Amino acid sequence: MFIFLPVVLLVYFLLNKFRYIQTGKIWMILASLYFYGYWNPDYLFLILISILLNFGIGNALHKTKKNDSQSNHSRKFVLIAGIVINLSILGYFKYTDFLITNANLLFEAELPLLNLLLPLAISFFTFQQIAYLVDCYRFDTQEYNFLNYCLFVTFFPQLIAGPIVHHKEMMPQFSKLKNAYFNYNNLAKGLFIFSIGLFKKVVIADSFAIWANQGFASSTALSFFDAWGTSLSYTFQLYYDFSGYSDMAIGAALMFNIYLPINFNSPYKALNIQDFWRRWHITLSRWLKDYVYIPLGGNRNSESRTLVNVMATFILGGLWHGAGWTFIIWGALHGLAILVYRLWQTTGVKLAPIISWTLTFLFINFSWVFFRADDIPSAFKIIEGMTGVNGFDTNIQLEHFVQNLWGWIPDPAATDSSQMVASASTFQFIVIFGLIAFYGKNSMELGLNKLHYTIKDSLFISISLFLTVLLGISSKASQFLYFNF
Repeated sequence: MFIFLPVVLLVYFLLNKFRYIQTGKIWMILASLYFYGYWNPDYLFLILISILLNFGIGNALHKTKKNDSQSNHSRKFVLIAGIVINLSILGYFKYTDFLITNANLLFEAELPLLNLLLPLAISFFTFQQIAYLVDCYRFDTQEYNFLNYCLFVTFFPQLIAGPIVHHKEMMPQFSKLKNAYFNYNNLAKGLFIFSIGLFKKVVIADSFAIWANQGFASSTALSFFDAWGTSLSYTFQLYYDFSGYSDMAIGAALMFNIYLPINFNSPYKALNIQDFWRRWHITLSRWLKDYVYIPLGGNRNSESRTLVNVMATFILGGLWHGAGWTFIIWGALHGLAILVYRLWQTTGVKLAPIISWTLTFLFINFSWVFFRADDIPSAFKIIEGMTGVNGFDTNIQLEHFVQNLWGWIPDPAATDSSQMVASASTFQFIVIFGLIAFYGKNSMELGLNKLHYTIKDSLFISISLFLTVLLGISSKASQFLYFNF
């Protein structure tokens, strides 16, 4: 934030000011590769091979004739081969140990695990490049410059965890000459949105993480109140963590005069599960719809086939997030919820908005338990507590709940729930930031939709938020949740 980003901005716009536009792109690519390799230089080779491979396949698809039947067969073969290669690389790193573990359980074997370290951002840049290949096959891409393609894949504000972008929505922006020159208004907006995202992550999400992690790590059965406190804490942690990352990505890109697609649109305001998926991780939903659901047939066939397509899409979406049965169950639950909603629509009965919202949010909160849990037994431990299986000891458990959720925030360095420091009301923390998620304007409405920002106003807001964040940063390292995927 304080060295890399300012230096890259300064050099990039200085090069462009003196009309070294191509050199500016090279600088951005090199800076982005450094940004990626800072975590683990060993995997720079992987992303470079992926770029070369997919650019070559895309070029091969582009050069073949459009209306030649023989060419169409060869083009389809090249496309399928490209997709298989990309998915094979992703599968090797992400799912090999998962498959070995299940094979050992199924066949009572003792195959050794490979213990592969998941390359950073591999899910994101793989899906992004598969979309590029399909777009090349459909002749939806008009430009095939290698330098531009490298910039498309590596652009650091969205390289690590999205949004998942299309070649055709990014490259025209880099090609516009006016975007190559410094824009004070975009810098002001970008600083504002970036700072809001940083505040969401460090102050809000990381505070919720403490309570959520304690609950999911607990070795004992959780009471009704502890279980609900744990699940709600994770529900809001994930929301503010990924929403904060998306804001930071959009804000950083805007400083370079690049508009990334909105990835979050207040998803917890959704009145039904279909509306939720129009608001949550929007670019992933778009990718699954365009490159999985519609190619499978979408809703163009029989009702039973449509149901199969919906379930297949959501199970794949679950697997994309992680190699584990908990992710498969999470995806299947959302697929089933979509099917139930579709069936409900056929009845013509409409629920009151407050009932629709309540049912939707409770389901989302319930499903996040599987998304977060390390394994299925851990998920059911939380669910048992939430459903009252472990009892409602109102004298002790309610007192414990009030003690922990009214007037206390846990110390980030604490290892158990007994090590806390009086700081602020956790209950108020949950209610306040829950109400903001439910009713407040999101950062896109506050930032991108405002007509004009002055540098003075934006700097004042940004510096205030930065200082708040710096005062709230703990000594422990913190990572974005979606870096795991």
